[in-house]
Amino acid sequence: MKNLSRRGIRILAAVGLAVPATLAFAGPAHAETNPRCADSVQIGATAYVTVGGQTAASVKQYKGCGKNYAYTYVWQQYRASHGSYQVCTSIVTGSTLRDLQCSSGPDVWSSGANTLSVCTRALGGISDVAQKETEVRC
Repeated sequence: MKNLSRRGIRILAAVGLAVPATLAFAGPAHAETNPRCADSVQIGATAYVTVGGQTAASVKQYKGCGKNYAYTYVWQQYRASHGSYQVCTSIVTGSTLRDLQCSSGPDVWSSGANTLSVCTRALGGISDVAQKETEVRC
């Protein structure tokens, strides 16, 4: 798991650097409405990304419409005290990132991974700053 975390950070950092970041101070995200599957439901507990002792983001895993989805939301308190950033999220199976998606924030949904038949977790993070994984769900 430790190797995946380091690998995940490198991948999130590389993707974050490859996608132009913009300053994003949008209103609240619609965290409970998956734009790709309105009937999706959260599975497992929410994981929290912390930066300098401050809760910076939430990471959740959803299932619905025959797929697993990862969702990451950057909290307003982090956005208010930081400039531009990149937020990324992915479904993880074993040590493989699936369906990695990134955005300039404040939130990002994965597009859905066909992984309902295997154990998965969601990975989310803020560019190369910090990341967190949810618990494994089978």
